[in-house]
Amino acid sequence: MHRGHTRLITKAVEEARRLGVPSVLMTFDPHPSEVVRPGSHPAQLTTLTRRAELVESLGIDVFCVMPFTLELSRLTPDAFVHEILVERLHVAEVVVGENFTFGRKAAGNVGTLRELGQRFGFGVHGVGLLAEHEVTFSSTYIRACVDAGDMAAATEALGRPHRIEGVVVRGDGRGKGLGFPTANVTPPAYAAIPADGVYAGWFTVLGPGTVANNALRAGDRYKAAISVGTNPTFSGKSRTVEAFILDVDADLYGQHAAVDFVERLREQRRYDTVDDLVVAIDDDVRNTEEILSRQSAAGD
Repeated sequence: MHRGHTRLITKAVEEARRLGVPSVLMTFDPHPSEVVRPGSHPAQLTTLTRRAELVESLGIDVFCVMPFTLELSRLTPDAFVHEILVERLHVAEVVVGENFTFGRKAAGNVGTLRELGQRFGFGVHGVGLLAEHEVTFSSTYIRACVDAGDMAAATEALGRPHRIEGVVVRGDGRGKGLGFPTANVTPPAYAAIPADGVYAGWFTVLGPGTVANNALRAGDRYKAAISVGTNPTFSGKSRTVEAFILDVDADLYGQHAAVDFVERLREQRRYDTVDDLVVAIDDDVRNTEEILSRQSAAGD
């Protein structure tokens, strides 16, 4: 769900209102590449639940998740349109990106769709791709930004900070011993995790009501210094996402939470002493406070 998708969705909602019909967004799960070529699932930028929230906020009436199977992948473009779009969804208009392909071996394109639309009686809108600064916004481009730790570029293309969701689990407890207790968020499989480093960002507990002795209110966002990596100072092996929530001391184990990455502060480093690490974390917290306070003042 990036700004290019937002352009498509906005057009679809406009057309649905003009025609007096529901607007429907169709997506696939699992990712088609994982079904056709097992082991090739790309990093996931947005969970299905998050996508549903985002498209609802844009005015979509129905979020349709189509189970992607080998049988579905083998449908010809004609069969896909007839069986899925016409017989099941009874489409009046279809809105796609101008580079859209579909059907067995991606044999169909926007031109094919228009021809089939004339046969079956629905309109087709091929929307141009969104590009700025000579860069076309796409999921592939955003994954590359996230992988490089360039959260500013990812935010520009997404229209919001990149988010990771997961359950808070118990870690090694070192952060608490250092005076910086962290929430260890375990992302789902295939999540697009930023490059190792320390980031300024936001932490949100997802769910109803308040949590942790009323220290945090679910749905509200809190400033956080976020570490991604293996904790090299302690010779760690596992890659983790740990958030130190500024000015809040709360027991969050078991909570479903989201971490939004705003800006990379530095790469991950191995420090010779624990005291050196504490000094670096103090700097990270101070820089996080400055960056996020400035962002809040700007109304972002």
